[in-house]
Amino acid sequence: MKCDCKKLQYRNQRTQSAHIASTNDAINHEKSVTISADEFAKFSQYQESLKSSSTPVTAIAESGKPNTCLVSSSSKWVIDSGATDHMTGNSSLFSTFQSHTSAPTVTLADGSKSRVLGSGSVNPTPLISLSSVLSLPELSFNLISVSKLTRALNCSAQFFPDYCLFQDLTTKQIIGKGHESGGLYILDTQIPKSIACSGIVTPFEAHCRLGHPSLPLLKILCPQFQSLSLLDCESCQFAKHHRVNLSPRVNKRADAPFALVHSDVWGPSPVISKTGFKYFVTFVDDHSRMTWLYLMKNRSELFSHFCAFCAEVKTQFKRSVQILRSDNAKEYLFAPFQSYMVQNGIIHQTSCVDTPSQNGVAERKNRHLLETARALSFQMHVPKHFWADAVSTACFLINRLPSSVLNGGTPYNTLFPNKPLFPIEPKIFGCTCFVRDSRPQVTKLDPKSLKCIFLGYSRVQKGYRCYCPSLGRYIVSVDVTFLENTPFTPSSSHSCQEEDDDLLIYTVTSSSSSPAKPPITQVYSRRQKSPDACPEPVPSLLDPVSSDDLPIALRKGKRQCTYPVSSCVSYNHLPTSSCSFITSIDSISLPKTVHEALSHPGWRNAMIEEMNALDGNDTWNLVNLPAGKKAIGSKWVFAVKFNPDGSVARLKARLVAKGYAQIYGEDYSDTFSPVAKLTSVRLFISMAATHNWPLHQLDIKNAFLHGDLQEEVYMEQPPGFVAQGESGKVCHLRKSLYGLKQSPRAWFGKFSLAVERFGMQKSKSDHSVFYKQSEAGIILLVVYVDDIVITGNDAAGISSLKTFLHSQFQTKDLGLLKYFLGIEVAKSRKGIFLSQRKYVLDLLSETGKLGAKPASTPMIPNLQLTKEGELLEDPGRYRRLVGKLNYLTVTRPDIAYSVSVVSQYMSNPTVNHWAAVEQILCYLKGAPGRGILYKNHGHTRIECFSDADWAGSKADRRSTTGFCVFVGGNLVSWKSKKQNVVSRSSAESEYRAMAQSICEIMWINQLLTEVGLKTSMPAKLWCDNQAALHIASNPVFHERTKHIEIDCHFVREKIQQGLISTGFVRTGEQLGDLFTKALHGVRVDYLCNKLGMSNIYAPA
Repeated sequence: MKCDCKKLQYRNQRTQSAHIASTNDAINHEKSVTISADEFAKFSQYQESLKSSSTPVTAIAESGKPNTCLVSSSSKWVIDSGATDHMTGNSSLFSTFQSHTSAPTVTLADGSKSRVLGSGSVNPTPLISLSSVLSLPELSFNLISVSKLTRALNCSAQFFPDYCLFQDLTTKQIIGKGHESGGLYILDTQIPKSIACSGIVTPFEAHCRLGHPSLPLLKILCPQFQSLSLLDCESCQFAKHHRVNLSPRVNKRADAPFALVHSDVWGPSPVISKTGFKYFVTFVDDHSRMTWLYLMKNRSELFSHFCAFCAEVKTQFKRSVQILRSDNAKEYLFAPFQSYMVQNGIIHQTSCVDTPSQNGVAERKNRHLLETARALSFQMHVPKHFWADAVSTACFLINRLPSSVLNGGTPYNTLFPNKPLFPIEPKIFGCTCFVRDSRPQVTKLDPKSLKCIFLGYSRVQKGYRCYCPSLGRYIVSVDVTFLENTPFTPSSSHSCQEEDDDLLIYTVTSSSSSPAKPPITQVYSRRQKSPDACPEPVPSLLDPVSSDDLPIALRKGKRQCTYPVSSCVSYNHLPTSSCSFITSIDSISLPKTVHEALSHPGWRNAMIEEMNALDGNDTWNLVNLPAGKKAIGSKWVFAVKFNPDGSVARLKARLVAKGYAQIYGEDYSDTFSPVAKLTSVRLFISMAATHNWPLHQLDIKNAFLHGDLQEEVYMEQPPGFVAQGESGKVCHLRKSLYGLKQSPRAWFGKFSLAVERFGMQKSKSDHSVFYKQSEAGIILLVVYVDDIVITGNDAAGISSLKTFLHSQFQTKDLGLLKYFLGIEVAKSRKGIFLSQRKYVLDLLSETGKLGAKPASTPMIPNLQLTKEGELLEDPGRYRRLVGKLNYLTVTRPDIAYSVSVVSQYMSNPTVNHWAAVEQILCYLKGAPGRGILYKNHGHTRIECFSDADWAGSKADRRSTTGFCVFVGGNLVSWKSKKQNVVSRSSAESEYRAMAQSICEIMWINQLLTEVGLKTSMPAKLWCDNQAALHIASNPVFHERTKHIEIDCHFVREKIQQGLISTGFVRTGEQLGDLFTKALHGVRVDYLCNKLGMSNIYAPA
C-alpha cells in the first residue's frame, strides 16, 4: 500500500469529514503503512465503489500529517493529478455560478457521497481561469484537476520535488506555479516575476541563455528558481575553473601520533658544514608537531633516513607512520622509496603541481628552523660552517617551545608527558666554554680544560656538544664551564673577520657590465602567497650551484618574482655583527591597533609601564569635564629601541595627545621649540669620522613629562586604559604630554637648564646643539626631541655627562650609535656609513613596489609636470607618500630634486604626478641601501658647488637653486628649491643660487667655530657660470645688476672679508647638476659617486 495513504480515524473523529482518498495506482507502491481494521474496512469499501460507480470521483494525495488541515473556507487550491474535476466547498470563490436542477453526487475517498449544488467559474490567479468548477458544500478542499486544466488552457504541467510549473504551449510563458507543502502541491496566487527568460522551463536552459551566470545571479534574474540548490554546467567547469582556496590548518591536527607526517628537504646549503653536510630533511608529526631532523651530504640519503625514522617510531612509540605528505621532489618519488611505502602500507600524499601550500606545515617548519638558526648564529657571531649545528639546536629548542596549535603545550611533552622538558640546563648557543680535558696524556702541569665553542646538545648522550678548534673535533661532556656573554671566535677565523670588516665599503660595478645573477637566499620563497610579493632579503653567502641541486622551490620558477628585491639588496659583504643587527631591526613589527598591542605580552607591558610612569609623575587628575570645555583625544604610538648588538633594548609605547584639536589662546599659546637641524647631525657625524671620535646614543624615557603645563587642558582617558568606576571622567593635565603643541617647548626648557648646570653651553647657531670645551677636549651633544647623540674626544667628560643626565632624567644608554631617527649607522675602519635601508624597504612594501622593475633615474629627463590633468582619486595618499619621501632625502641627496618637484603639487595632485612618484619608488627599488659614507680625508676645508636651472619650470618660468656643501671632504648639506622670483637671465639665477649657498657656508662655519672646531678659510665656492663669477669679482654695478643689488653686496662682502673664494668648474664636473634637473642614469651614478654616496648592500 502506498505510503501516502492516511490514517483517517483520528482526524475524522475531530472534523467529522473525509479529507483524502488515494488513486488507483497507489496500491502497488513498494512502501506500506499499518492501519487499523476499521480503516482497512472503509478503504476496501471505497475500492469497491470505484469499480461499480459511474459517478465522478475525486482523488487527492496528501502527506497525512495530523496538523495539516485544509478547510473549505480556505482560498488555497490543491493541485491534484488524480481529480477528474475542479471542486471546491467555498462558494465565495465563484466569479460565475449556475445551480443544478438535478443534483448529481460525487463519491469521496471514504466511500460517502456528496451532492453537487452547481458549477461555475473561478479565477485563482490572474493567468489561470477555471471553468466547470463543481460546488460541493461538504468538501473540505479546493481541488484543481490537472487533466482538465491542461486541456482547457492548452498548457503543460511539470512537477519537481519542491515545486511545479504550468507553461503555455503556444507562448512558452509560465502561467502558473505551485509549491510543495506537507506533501501537497499548493497553487501560488502570485507568480514571481522573472526579470529574464520567463518562458524557459528548465533552470539549465535559462543559465545557458543568460551567458552562464552563477547560481545566485540566476536566482535574482529568475525568482522561480529560488529553491534550486545546485546547477551542474560542464562548460562553466572548463571556462571558469580556478584554484581552490585552501582553508588554513591553524589549530587543526591529526587525531593520533604519526597518523600524518609532513616532510621536506632543504638545500643545498651555500656553505658546506664543518662535518660535510649540505642538506637536511625534516619529518614533522602532525599530531604533536614534534620535528625530527636529519642532516645529509647528498639528497640520495633521504630514503635511508626515512627508514630509520619509521623504525624509531615503531620501536619507541609502538606505532606506524600512516600517511607521508611531501612535495614532488624526485627523492620522494624514487622507486625503492615508493616500494618501501607500499610494503609498509604508508600512503604517500604529494602536493599538486604549483600548489606548495599543500605541504605548508613542513615548509613553514623549515623556515622556522632557518630563522631560529640564523638568530642563534648572528647573536654570538658563529661562523657559517657551523650552520648544521645551529639548525640541529634550533630543532631541539623548537620541539620544547609552546605551540599555539597545541593550545600552549609543547611538542616534546605531547609525546613524552612524563619526561622533563630539558634533560640538561640550556645554554647560549655559540658562547665560549671550557671543557674538562680527559685525555690520558694530560699531565699535572698541563691545562685542565680546553677552550671550546658550545654548539648544542647530544641526542644520545646527556651532555653538552662542544667543538674544540685546537683538537679539530667535537666533544660531548657534562663537565663544562660556560662564559655565556662571551662570543667565541676561533683563532683561525680572525683574519676572515677582518676581511669582512674591510668589505663594508667596496666598489660597485658599473651599469654597463652584465647584471649579476640574483642570489639564492636562505629563505623559503614558496611561502609567498602571490606572484607580486617578493621575499625580504636574508643574509647569505652563496656559491654557484647546478640546477639539479637546486631545491624544488627554486626549480619551480613560475611563481618567482621577476624583479625580486633580493637582487637589489645583499648582506654578503657585511660582518656578522652587522647582519645580526639588521636581522633584529627587520624582524620586529609594530602593532597597528590598540587591541593588537594589548594581546601581545611585550607591548602590553610597555603600555602598562607608560601608564605607571604617567601616574607616578602626576600627569593628570580625573575630573568631570567642566561646562564649555572640550576634551582632546589621545592615541598610542609604538617604537622599538635597540642595543648596539641588535638586541631589543626595550619596547616603547608612548601615549600621545591629539594636539591638532587644540585651540590657540584657549589651551595653548607659545609653541616654538628648537629641534636639531639634520644638517647639524650629519655635520657632527662627519667630524666624528674625521677625528675618529665615538658616537654615543641616549634615550630619555617620558621626556615630555618633565615639563610643567601652565594652560588648562583636558584629555579623554587613554584608549584601552579606563579607570575602574571613572568611565565618564576626563584627564585634567598637569604635566606636558607628547602631542600637545606646547609640550616640546616645556620639555626643551627643562632639558636646557639641566645640561647648562653641567657646564654645557647652548649654541647660538643651532639651539639644539650643546658643547663644552676644556683642557681635556671637546664634548658635543645634539638633542632631537628625546633622542640624544654625544660625541667628542673627552672620554671622561662624556662618561660624567651620561651619569649626570641619568641623575636628572630616566635615561637609557643605548651604547654606540647604530640606529637614530630611522637612520642606520654602520661604522668600520673605512668610515661611518649612513643609510635608510629599512625605511626604503618599508616604503616599497607599503606601496606594493617590492616586485617593481628598478629604474635607473629618479625622474625621467625632460619631463615637465603641470597642474593640468586628471585629478588623483586619493590625494591624501599622495601627500603622505611625498611626505615620507621628503624625510628620505636626509640620507638620499640623489632624490632631492625629484622629491622637490613632486612636492609642488600637494594641493591637487594628478595622475601624472602620481606616475612621477612611482618613478622615484622604482629608482629606490634599484638601490634601497644607498647612503652616504663619511671618511677621514685629512682636512676640514669647506667646499660648495652651486648651480641653477634657469627658467626650468614651464608653469611659472622660475629657476631652481641647487647646492651641496662638503666639510672635510664629506657631504653634509644640500638643497634643491625653486627660487622665489623669476630671473631675467641665467647669470641672475646663478647669482641668486650663489647667495643662498654662501648663507649655508657661513652658518656651517659659524657653528663649527663656536663649538671649537676650526676650519680652513676661505671656503671654496664652485660655479659653472662665468657671468655670475664676473659679477661677484667686479666692484662696478651694471644696469643689469640693479634688481639683484642686495645679493651682489652680500656675496662681494664675504669675498672681500676672505671668507669665500670663487672658482669656475666645468659643467661636466658640476655636482650641483643633481639638484637642479632630471638626469640620465649614467650621469646620476657618476654624480652619486662624486658626492661620496655608496651602497654597501649592493649584490656583488
